[in-house]
Amino acid sequence: MSMIDIKNVSKVFKHKTALYPFSLTAEDGECIVLCGGNGAGKSTLLQMIAGISATGDGTVLINHVDIKQNRKQYVSFIGYMPDEFFAQETLIVTEFLTFYGSFRKVSQSRVMEVIHILGLAAKKDEMIKHLSKGMRQRLLFGQAWLANPSVLILDEPTNGLDPYWIDVFIDLLKKIKQSGTTIIFSTHMMDVAAEVADQVIFMENGRMTEAIRNDHVNPKQFMVELLGRYRQKEE
Repeated sequence: MSMIDIKNVSKVFKHKTALYPFSLTAEDGECIVLCGGNGAGKSTLLQMIAGISATGDGTVLINHVDIKQNRKQYVSFIGYMPDEFFAQETLIVTEFLTFYGSFRKVSQSRVMEVIHILGLAAKKDEMIKHLSKGMRQRLLFGQAWLANPSVLILDEPTNGLDPYWIDVFIDLLKKIKQSGTTIIFSTHMMDVAAEVADQVIFMENGRMTEAIRNDHVNPKQFMVELLGRYRQKEE
């Protein structure tokens, strides 16, 4: 069953086209990775799927629900991680996740579970302003994943993570995908894409230029293939 169904969506800001007519489907438990340089349209597309930015023409359905018809039900399926951290920096870690969890009726035990999984237990009473970039990134991911959404939308989730936490993140995404959650995220890291993605979509200047299926037989070979294509497109 298609969890995400995008048909001919586009986005124009004043006189600039940020996203040309774009279509995509993603099944239950499928992971789609968007690759491309700055200005390729990745964030614009993710924001439209998340309901942060209004769609122009076309439709976006999540679990067969159109945001234009039932926004409340539509967003209930989604967990969204933006590419920048915006929060009151004097909040402590536990307060931050508890606040977001309150919108989805998430239990305090689930809040603490996520804090432990993301390696933030020792920082649970720290103010956000005292966290490193990598810790903030993990915290931002935590609020997106907190309610076990049907669709997880992540904008450059590996930014600021060290190699250890990138490996942990890859393993975690695999487990989340196996649970049936559909994942769509953007990244510049071809090794992450090769390990997790079922489909890699290259974007350039607001257009899909190529879509590649991953058979998961040889991630290292697939990474080399992706890296070659990425470099070619960036030249």
